Amino acid sequence: MTKRIANRMAQISPFYVMALLQRAKELEQQGKDIIHLGIGEPDFPTPKLVAKAGMELIATGEVKYTAAAGLPQLRERIAQFYQETYGVKVAKERIFITPGASGAFLLALGASLNPDDEVLMSDPCYPCNSNFVSLFNAKTRFVPVNAASDYQLTADAIKAHWQPYTKGVLIASPSNPTGTLIKAAALQQAIAQTSALGGCFFSDEIYHGLVYDGQATTALQFSDDVFVINSFSKYFGMTGWRIGWLIVPEVFIEPVEKLAQNLFIATSTASQYAALAAFEPETILELERRRIEFSKRRDYLYQALQSLGFTLETKPEGAFYIYANCAKFTNDSFQFARDLLETVGVAVTPGKDFGNHAENHYIRFAYTTSIERMAVAIARIHDFIGRL
Repeated sequence: MTKRIANRMAQISPFYVMALLQRAKELEQQGKDIIHLGIGEPDFPTPKLVAKAGMELIATGEVKYTAAAGLPQLRERIAQFYQETYGVKVAKERIFITPGASGAFLLALGASLNPDDEVLMSDPCYPCNSNFVSLFNAKTRFVPVNAASDYQLTADAIKAHWQPYTKGVLIASPSNPTGTLIKAAALQQAIAQTSALGGCFFSDEIYHGLVYDGQATTALQFSDDVFVINSFSKYFGMTGWRIGWLIVPEVFIEPVEKLAQNLFIATSTASQYAALAAFEPETILELERRRIEFSKRRDYLYQALQSLGFTLETKPEGAFYIYANCAKFTNDSFQFARDLLETVGVAVTPGKDFGNHAENHYIRFAYTTSIERMAVAIARIHDFIGRL
């Protein structure tokens, strides 16, 4: 029976935190109190105007397909958003509405990669991105990074690791799992280096908006010849609505639209109408209040983890993660995460989910729950460490 499984599946790595989440759910069903610092999903509800807009569309019963590229008015609103936020003009024809950022990655990579092509990514990085590459029978070359480069790829690293079969570079800023930003000058240099080598540049910007120190820079400020992936899941708080967007170089408009027609037909119509309300002033005010709360949570958790003895090599500037070195306590962060869950009911994500570079020495903590709950988690972790 196993011969029926496609060979490419051997290259798709599991998402280990999902197994931990499943176990956490089992423990909760047994009546145990579990504090979730693992999954990257904010605890805030969908903004009220967003939910209202989606429900109003559903109530009409006229929930039909949209064009494969998405609602024209939503594409126009996103173009306006880039003008207002970054001072960048983007033609709406280059904007595609997708089923989450995952759908955007499938379109961008599917339209640009051939079998055995290679994409450069930082190590650590978000695991699903390399699995998307594998899905198209291409390969990922992981480049070890550290705090010296803010855990980001540099132009020099891109040049040093480029091979004849390298097709592109993926940079995420703010990044998952480290929460670091790439500086504007470094981003510009990375794009220029990739272009000089004849490659595609993929900019993962799904945590834009959730920035607490400095300012996030979109790749579009330096080039139109880039793929930009974004999402309504993180800053806009619409995880379960499964809606994101992709901005493509002009030459890719036709092939990406053709691929979208075949892969998805269209993104959820209700989600697209709901997303229109995400840009309303009332919604933005609420989202900014949440951003300030995330900043407070970051500061609390950062100081608390340091006080416990974790080594924090950078202070995250965005997203809602802290990537903590736990080598003082263990040489196996996955076992540490499992024992932490089973013993004291705190769920975290082990470093092996994010690559191979010193992965056994790192844990990702997500500050997606309240400071009050995190305080309980810190007390439990303190007790757990005391037993080691």
